Amino acid sequence: MTADASRFDASAIDKSLVARLLSAQFPYWAGLAIRPAEPQGHDNRTFRLGEALSVRLPSAERYVAQVEKEQAWLPALAPHLPLPIPAPVARGAPGEGYPFKWSINHWIQGETARTARIADRVRFGVDAAAFLRALHRIDPAGGPSPGPHCFWRGGPLTVYDSRVREDIVALGDTVDGGAATEVWEAALAATWCGAAVWFQGDMVANNLLVGEDGRLCAVIDFGCSGVGDPACDLTLAWTFLDGEARDAFRDAIALDGATWARARGWALWKALVLRGGDRWHPELARSP
Repeated sequence: MTADASRFDASAIDKSLVARLLSAQFPYWAGLAIRPAEPQGHDNRTFRLGEALSVRLPSAERYVAQVEKEQAWLPALAPHLPLPIPAPVARGAPGEGYPFKWSINHWIQGETARTARIADRVRFGVDAAAFLRALHRIDPAGGPSPGPHCFWRGGPLTVYDSRVREDIVALGDTVDGGAATEVWEAALAATWCGAAVWFQGDMVANNLLVGEDGRLCAVIDFGCSGVGDPACDLTLAWTFLDGEARDAFRDAIALDGATWARARGWALWKALVLRGGDRWHPELARSP
């Protein structure tokens, strides 16, 4: 039984659904323990399956294209990267009231950087930059161009111009509207003229795993990845890093000022998507 994709409610994604899908499509894994991952993402719901696997299910129709993309490209990217990334094992089909394709991946052990003890934040910034530099060097031929699958990350910021300006006005006195507008206009003016590269697309703390030694040990969730402008990968400088760690990240990534201006634009866009003054980071008004 499948459901109407346009009416599917993500709250229906639970252990029971995962168990039914496994029993119907992958019975040899059906006896393994199923545990919700913490924290959960927005685009997908993830469950640990036994000790070595994970189940990843899109939460809405607009995220389904990410399944095919990750299945096709993650195995090609992995050998060129200095840290582990998700490795697809199998692809599930709609069924049991769930209307979308879904994935089974290898489980990667680690705690998200949002909550983990980081032994050396400067080293963390350098390691994150090293990962991105390696990703940006991978041959982009045939990779997915910016589009709905990645919510236009890697493409021109102009696609969000009217939305960002409306959101700045809507937030009123909860943000410095003048500073936000200056950041946005500087980002729009910093036109990208470089060669297309692979980008991760959602380089946030919850997608960066930290090992028991306190160091960055893996990068997960490539649903917003693609080939285009790498500026969207730099938002970590404002959303998580600060001080010497931010400086080390910027020095190690070695990208030009125009790219950093666009990166601030992407960070501003994301902050406004979250829609709250408490999410506005005053340091967006300055270069890292």
